[in-house]
Amino acid sequence: MAEVVSIPVAPDGSTDPEKPAGDLASNMNQMKLENNSAHSANGTQSVPVPSKTLNLPRSSADGIIKTPLAEPLGTSKPVAKPPLTAEQEKKYATLFKSVLGWDLLPVASTSGAKTAVLTDSERMFLTRECLLRYLRATNWNMAQSETRLKNTLIWRREYGVEKHTKEYISIENATGKQVILGWDNNGRTCQYLRPSKQNTERSDRQIQHLVYMLERAIDLMPAGQETLALLINFAETKSGQGASVAQGRQTLNILQNHYPERLGRALVTNLPFYIRGFFTLITPFIDPLTREKIKFNEDMGLHVPREQLLKESGGYVEFEYDHEVYWPALNDLCELQRAERQARWEKGGRRIGEYETYLKGGEEKSLAEREREDVAA
Repeated sequence: MAEVVSIPVAPDGSTDPEKPAGDLASNMNQMKLENNSAHSANGTQSVPVPSKTLNLPRSSADGIIKTPLAEPLGTSKPVAKPPLTAEQEKKYATLFKSVLGWDLLPVASTSGAKTAVLTDSERMFLTRECLLRYLRATNWNMAQSETRLKNTLIWRREYGVEKHTKEYISIENATGKQVILGWDNNGRTCQYLRPSKQNTERSDRQIQHLVYMLERAIDLMPAGQETLALLINFAETKSGQGASVAQGRQTLNILQNHYPERLGRALVTNLPFYIRGFFTLITPFIDPLTREKIKFNEDMGLHVPREQLLKESGGYVEFEYDHEVYWPALNDLCELQRAERQARWEKGGRRIGEYETYLKGGEEKSLAEREREDVAA
């Protein structure tokens, strides 16, 4: 029997937007979502919370699965990152100070493009961990980090990352060619790519679909985890169903330039000979660090708990893709997660440089709380 998952963001005191998802799970059968809006301490209204209760399974023990799972297993734990060195803290502080001065940014990469102020969504995107990801991706080169981060914000505006709606993308996932379900041993969101389910002609929307699903996988990353696991199964894939070399290069450009430090691992199985040629052609464009994360024909059950791994990939989960069930369930869950995090961000003072673990309901204190403690000390 699947359990009720509720992720409330209620302002009436009956629920706490800072409460971790694990604590919420213990009261799932008693809590329901109210059609309320989250409010910040200064009364600013947040996004409305959908008036729904999600009934999501937890593992293969819940029978045939048609929706995303509720949460990682208790055994799936993110690996703690080592603390920053004094030099790294200094470089972060320099980048942080610079980003605070970004009042206006171009809306496109073309010369002479109009500028616009940073939106709340963009400010919330600029977390402490986000800045650190760009620093790590450039080997702690402050100037390169600033340029790449600014280019990403411009790209997100120009590409329309936040404008690609679930309705617009829906047709691309009608056959379940991508599925977000479960978490690996380290709490990474599992994003399945199933090329044999290809249902559309090659187009820009195919890449937009991938970006949309990457964003949803990020929505479902638990506290303490910043990366995802790509599980790519080429079983039954026919010639022509895979991406073209041009699409492959475009995808790599997006992943490496605008989602740095987001790929934790990529597990590729059942690779046919004609797809091997594709990988051979694009391998020179894959940076060495990313290349090390790609594993071919390994037992996926060594990386993902079999109780949350699709049967077709060596797990125990009996999964049936029904677009009318899965698609709204995925988007409802992600919308609830985003609403909860926005409520925390507003409560913390709507700050650039906020801590992601705090936003996700983990043990981390907010940036404002830490600053108050530093002053008191």
